[in-house]
Amino acid sequence: MKCIETELAEVLVFEPKVFSDERGFFMETFRQSYFDACFAARGFAAPMFVQDNQSRSQQNVLRGLHFQRLKPQGKLVRVSAGCIFDVAVDIRADSSTYGKWVGRLLSAENHLQMWIPPGFAHGFYVLSEYADVIYRCTDYYTPEDEYVLSWDSAQFGIEWPLIAPPQLSPRDANAP
Repeated sequence: MKCIETELAEVLVFEPKVFSDERGFFMETFRQSYFDACFAARGFAAPMFVQDNQSRSQQNVLRGLHFQRLKPQGKLVRVSAGCIFDVAVDIRADSSTYGKWVGRLLSAENHLQMWIPPGFAHGFYVLSEYADVIYRCTDYYTPEDEYVLSWDSAQFGIEWPLIAPPQLSPRDANAP
């Protein structure tokens, strides 16, 4: 598995080795020892995961920007069907990259995974007919600790590759 740095040092993209033939493909999507070495080489503690989640969303659905304050979750995000534009925004007030964002296309075809560290808001926009998104999380989901920021905030200036107006949940549509 290849570990790729992004514009924000703590946000990483992982590219697994994919073994394909006429029958299909095989890939290893996670190995703790590899993550330990990748993070240690960059001076970060490797994440330990406690929960896996999966969502399915239709084309033009935009989810986010979501985060937890008291129990911030790190997320390793990948797509098993379809294609999304995945975004991480640094919302750590004491960070030198506060308010900066990074986005990547994640798809079932490119097999990329993006590491969203704790203290970052997360969101994605579905580009394909639908997308199945799998999140491996470092802390448990706590509904009473979930917050949302406006996906189109001028403060962040995220360049979403919108192909149509996004479909939003009422909570995301009314986010501050």
